[in-house]
Amino acid sequence: MMDKVDHLKSLGSSTVYQYDEPSFSTLETFLNKYPNREYEIFFDCPEFTSLCPKTGQPDFGKITISYIPDKNCIETKSLKLYLFSYRNYKSFMESIVNKIFEDLVHACDPKSMKVVGNFNMRGGISITISAETEIWI
Repeated sequence: MMDKVDHLKSLGSSTVYQYDEPSFSTLETFLNKYPNREYEIFFDCPEFTSLCPKTGQPDFGKITISYIPDKNCIETKSLKLYLFSYRNYKSFMESIVNKIFEDLVHACDPKSMKVVGNFNMRGGISITISAETEIWI
């Protein structure tokens, strides 16, 4: 049985990159053909960039996403475009990780999800932020 892809807008089409306006609407999902199976999906995004809201200096980091899907899965290219949209976005790292988490949960309504932001050292201190659903299976 083939996956239904007609509703996907980003995959296989030319790409318009937006680097300063992260929007939930960028995220696309597709039907999970195995909703009764407990399996985990991992995304590793090692080249995440955003800007400090005070200084405008870049914050470089790695975003790791893991989730157990329910009815929908996150389409990878739309996730890439969504994460790229933080490139010139000014916000604290704590707010960014929590926004990513909330947007992804809203997009796919998973059984469980965890988003981790591991940001490079600035001023002698590195920071790791984790946001996750209360029930992690």
